[in-house]
Amino acid sequence: MEALFEYSNQLIHETKTDFMRYMFHGINWQNRLIGLTGPRGIGKTTLILQYIKSSLPINQVLYVTAEDFYFAKNRLVDLADVFVKAGGTHLLIDEIHKYPDWSKELKLMYDYHKDLMVVFTGSSVLDIKKGTADLSRRAVMYAMQGLSFREYLLMFHQIDVPLFTLEEILNHQVNLPQIPHPLPLFADYLKRGYYPFAKEDDFDLRLMQVINQTLETDIPVFAGMNISTGRKLKHLLAIVAESVPFKPNRSKIAEMLNISRNNVADYLLYIEEAGMIAQLRDETGGIRGLGKVEKIFLDNTNLVYNLVKESQNIGNIRETFFLNQTRASHPVVASSMVDFKIDSMDFEIGGKNKGSKQIAHSEKGFIVKDHIEKGFLNTIPLWHFGLMY
Repeated sequence: MEALFEYSNQLIHETKTDFMRYMFHGINWQNRLIGLTGPRGIGKTTLILQYIKSSLPINQVLYVTAEDFYFAKNRLVDLADVFVKAGGTHLLIDEIHKYPDWSKELKLMYDYHKDLMVVFTGSSVLDIKKGTADLSRRAVMYAMQGLSFREYLLMFHQIDVPLFTLEEILNHQVNLPQIPHPLPLFADYLKRGYYPFAKEDDFDLRLMQVINQTLETDIPVFAGMNISTGRKLKHLLAIVAESVPFKPNRSKIAEMLNISRNNVADYLLYIEEAGMIAQLRDETGGIRGLGKVEKIFLDNTNLVYNLVKESQNIGNIRETFFLNQTRASHPVVASSMVDFKIDSMDFEIGGKNKGSKQIAHSEKGFIVKDHIEKGFLNTIPLWHFGLMY
């Protein structure tokens, strides 16, 4: 156990706190049991280490990863017992889904130790969701996504931009004299700004590793799939990547993958919850999001540039960005009239020469244009929607 403390203290000491993800201030850290989920590579580990360094006494805290060899012979619940008896107050557990029976032991820790605060993360949202049924009355869950354009500006270029609500954006309240020419920065963000590890070398290679680990390990382990099925997931993602925005035809997909038609929806849902695709549904599902899937996009624009090496569809990139950034704080659904609908508002996405005929009969319609710096009337620059978190 001494080695665990040594590793924990070293990581905390090396963690920088000059840049905090948007979720840092959105979490109520006073809850006794907190879960943080999200795709691989978006900065969950860094966030909880930053919380320790900035807010907690080092002698009462322990950070562990569930992948540590210590847990080959020791149980989490026993570690928590020893930790509390030694005066520990905050236990932070990374990659919790790698630990067998993790939800059962978290429940026991919660019930046995009333003064222990536990924060856990999981790179694969799949196993986390599978296990939280036992924790529904105990754990407060938060879902995090990759960098917004606003966060990218601060992390990559040290340009500090305030948050803007959707209402403020639509009312043309975005005024940023510190960015006289945002479009080149925006173009770079679309290619490599969604994942924090883009600051390191070999971004394309690292991103491909994230994709492969998600499809070949995370999903198959969760769903009890064999290796050959994992390969079918990669094939399915490739089909989506080459066709987005992709209107799903289950029978055709099943034929291409040589699988049952009934499995297609499950496979797509697995890939979506793992952070690789986004399924745009119609309005019939309401807040539960169970409506019919109208279109399928890759989850973010970095994936588009990574998986579609040549001749990326610029229209798809624009729509992918809009959906990715607005969904963090608003329910976004498909529309028969325009590209997207948020509440009672209609949004049509396009280039700087995009016309307004699609919203001619809309009571509250907006044209969202790429390649413009400023908006006017009901025309809004696309990049403004990256300032919402």
